Amino acid sequence: MPKLSHKARKRWSIFVLLVGIPVYAVVAVTVVEMFDRPHFLLEALIYLVLGVVWALPLRFVFLGVGREDPDAPRD
Repeated sequence: MPKLSHKARKRWSIFVLLVGIPVYAVVAVTVVEMFDRPHFLLEALIYLVLGVVWALPLRFVFLGVGREDPDAPRD
């Protein structure tokens, strides 16, 4: 796992949320639509799995982003 600074993690998390997820969603829908439309429950399961899969490799980017910067100087 690469060690990112708090500021870099914030920037990457914003990029992933604003650019990465919409692109991933379009790709996921395109891939599912390439095949004949499956049963509703199977389609929902596919989207549920794809909705979780993107977060697993990017988990380290989002860890601690909502907290204060631990490297920031104290007053």
